[in-house]
Amino acid sequence: MIPSFENLNKAFDNRIRLAIMSVLFVRGEVDFNDLKKMLRATDGNLATHLAVLERHKYLKVKKLFVGRKPRTTYTITESGSKAFSGHVDALEEVIREGKK
Repeated sequence: MIPSFENLNKAFDNRIRLAIMSVLFVRGEVDFNDLKKMLRATDGNLATHLAVLERHKYLKVKKLFVGRKPRTTYTITESGSKAFSGHVDALEEVIREGKK
């Protein structure tokens, strides 16, 4: 049987966006520099993918200053959590169907 890919979420097609959502799903809140280190991404590349997820309202951005330094943190939203869980469920279904 040919697995159905139609339930996969296109917002998570990219490796970096999938990794961002995975980290946020597990850790809750992560700052930009920690994400950058974990994913081994450049500032511009990471910022671009974060912006895509923010446009989808899958994450929230919080900007503040710690001392005199800016700190940007990200958390997954409820809709982001639901969308990501649905994507993971769809991936599992693709795998199950592919094994039949």
